[in-house]
Amino acid sequence: MSDTEISAVAVAAAIVVVTVVAVWIWKGLNLAWLSPKKNEAYLKRQGLSGTPFTFLVGDVRREASMVEQAKSKPISLTDDNTQRVMPLILQTVKDHGKTTYMWMGPKARVIVTKPEHIKEVFNRVYDFPKPPIHPIVELFATGVAMCDGEKWAKHRKIINPPFHLEKLKVMIPAFYERCSEMISKWEIMVSEKGSLSEIDIWPYLGDLTSDVISRTAFGSSYEEGKRIFELQEEQGRRLLKALELGFIPGMRFLPTKNNMRMWQINREVKSRLKEIIMKRQRAMEAREAPKNDLLGILLESNSGDHGMSIDDVVEECRLFHFAGQETTAVLLVWTMIMLSHYKQWQEQAREEILEVIGKNNKPNFDALSRLKIMSMILNEVLRLYPPGILLGRAIEKETKLGEDMTLPGGAEVVVPVLMVHRDPELWGEDVHEFKPERFADGISKATKNQVSFLPFGWGPRFCPGQTFALMEAKMALVLILQRFSFELSPSYTHAPHTVLTLHPQFGAPLIFHML
Repeated sequence: MSDTEISAVAVAAAIVVVTVVAVWIWKGLNLAWLSPKKNEAYLKRQGLSGTPFTFLVGDVRREASMVEQAKSKPISLTDDNTQRVMPLILQTVKDHGKTTYMWMGPKARVIVTKPEHIKEVFNRVYDFPKPPIHPIVELFATGVAMCDGEKWAKHRKIINPPFHLEKLKVMIPAFYERCSEMISKWEIMVSEKGSLSEIDIWPYLGDLTSDVISRTAFGSSYEEGKRIFELQEEQGRRLLKALELGFIPGMRFLPTKNNMRMWQINREVKSRLKEIIMKRQRAMEAREAPKNDLLGILLESNSGDHGMSIDDVVEECRLFHFAGQETTAVLLVWTMIMLSHYKQWQEQAREEILEVIGKNNKPNFDALSRLKIMSMILNEVLRLYPPGILLGRAIEKETKLGEDMTLPGGAEVVVPVLMVHRDPELWGEDVHEFKPERFADGISKATKNQVSFLPFGWGPRFCPGQTFALMEAKMALVLILQRFSFELSPSYTHAPHTVLTLHPQFGAPLIFHML
């Protein structure tokens, strides 16, 4: 090859390299600045106001700083906990109005708080699908909650049968058995400590709901499900840490200490779940397995040529192991905290239990369903302390919302559930007070038929495990109230904070008295 030919090749190679670099620079600039600024201008043309976009990071640093600062200060039981767990969204709405926008990295997040807009977003499931799963989230759980389109419709159809009322009735004995075991431990502790019987109920409720979901979902003992629960709990903490830097391209691929541990946990959880599922399938084929737990019903519902793959079943199990454990645990802890402070409601709940069930009788499904005051209390707790404080939806293409607003493709819609639940325009000036009586005539009357109560979502994608969680919570509370009265310990510090769901940051120490 002559020198001239070599030079020509070198020039061509250089041009290719320069072109590739220029393309990558252009893509990076478009992602980090041009596209967000274009969407910002678009939203302003719609009459919306929001936080100004900051190159690449958006509001991520500001939000992290505000949350960290808020977490350093406990609040009163009667304070608005929105200021502690979502301070930036609260401030943005105060500054810019009820429909506004902020930035998660370079992605615009349109905050929607008006009931008519919320109803439209959650009803139009194909126009407002779930946001694309951040690849890091796939290491925690996917399942039906993260699916869209035909896959969501197929999975939802298969998932629904385990949560039918007749199926749940069969699981009531498992609820009773495990709750009774926890109560027995508390009775021993109270007997030993006497009048100074302080118990931090938070870890016990986590163990309780983990064991219940292990037994009712997998038909396994607590020891078999315990390791999965522990791993998923750690994965949740690590997920939040990873998402703080999730907007940085390629961050999830780096072998950081946090990423490597998340990869390891993901492999172990999948392996353990797959082993449980395969073992159950073999037992079902040999007609030696029970079919009255969630996994058995799920596998029976999944049979046929158009069922889910084994990997999909693993993901569904991983999801309802997390959702079933977490949702009920946080509902129970906040309910007991509220009943400790508002003793008159604790007494009313106990009187109803004694009237409907009795002092020593075992609750059944029908009796639990007749506890009206208990239902009012649980609804009010779910209003003030919803397990999930945010619900998000994607905007894949330019989409109209309401009569006079169009949102740009590539943005997201965010419904701040906690803020909607504490909106005085929707609930009245007593919105921050614990008043179960507002649900005396049901949810529709309490909400004035508006879409403003969203603890389990709303519309076609509402959580199918809602009745499961409420029945388990009722069983636990019945057994507790039959045997104990309780009050807040002087050491209790009111500090709600988000670890995927709304947790008590410093636990929940209560003083117990035997009845």
